[in-house]
Amino acid sequence: MMNELLKKAVSLGIGITVTSKEKVEKYVDDLVKKGEVAPGESKELLARLLQRGDEEQAELKRFVKEQLHQVLAELRVATKEDVARLEARLAALEAKPAEAGSTGVAGTPDAPTM
Repeated sequence: MMNELLKKAVSLGIGITVTSKEKVEKYVDDLVKKGEVAPGESKELLARLLQRGDEEQAELKRFVKEQLHQVLAELRVATKEDVARLEARLAALEAKPAEAGSTGVAGTPDAPTM
C-alpha cells in the first residue's frame, strides 16, 4: 500500500514536470507574440524559467523525502539497515549450534526424537 502511494507520488511529480515545461514554453511563446519579449531573448528566458522550475522541484523532492523519513521513523518502520543488521544477527545465531556440535536441542542432528 505504501509502495503504491510512493509510485503515484513519483508519477504525479513527473506529470507535473512535463505539464509545467509545456506551460512555460507556451507562456514564453505568448510573451513573444505579444511583443513583451524579443524572440532572441525567449530562449534565455525559457532556460531560466525551466532551471528555476527544476530547482523548485528538487527542493520539493527533498522536503517530501524528509517528511517521509520522519513519518516512517514515527511509525517505527524498519529500515534496510535494520533488516540487514537483524539478518546478520540471525545468521550468526543460526551458525552457533553448528559450531558447538551436538547440543541436544530439538531440531539439531543429535537431538533425541520422540
